[in-house]
Amino acid sequence: MIRKALIKDAKSIQKIINEYAAEGKMLARSLNDIYESIRSFFVYEDENGIVRGCCASEIFWEDVAEIRSLAVSKEALGKGAGKDLVFACMADAKSLGIKKVFALTYIDGFFTKFGFKIISRDSLPHKVWKVCINCPKFPDCDETAVEKEL
Repeated sequence: MIRKALIKDAKSIQKIINEYAAEGKMLARSLNDIYESIRSFFVYEDENGIVRGCCASEIFWEDVAEIRSLAVSKEALGKGAGKDLVFACMADAKSLGIKKVFALTYIDGFFTKFGFKIISRDSLPHKVWKVCINCPKFPDCDETAVEKEL
């Protein structure tokens, strides 16, 4: 089941994200950062009520939102949770009048199968100056930028 995240989900969200971060597959997020942006998150909850995945949709400009922090626990891989989380974020962005969404990813093939196009990171100035400048990988980012018109 996909639902909006609740405060009680923050530690589960952080655990899932930081497991992948420890493998170098995504950037870590602090618990404080997750609490501050909890309203941006959707979670995938299994039949036992355990959070097994997360994804956030954050607005960057009047017509652009980022899909970020997409992570699905190893127990839930292959069940469509990642796709459902991305689609929930896109629907949320569209309901707000957002015209396009983007993501920075190490797995661009996941996004391209849903109609995202690979783009230059240089076309994302709001992202670079708002978030990326504080990233430990800046300015040598090795993620691929993808974008989709809604």
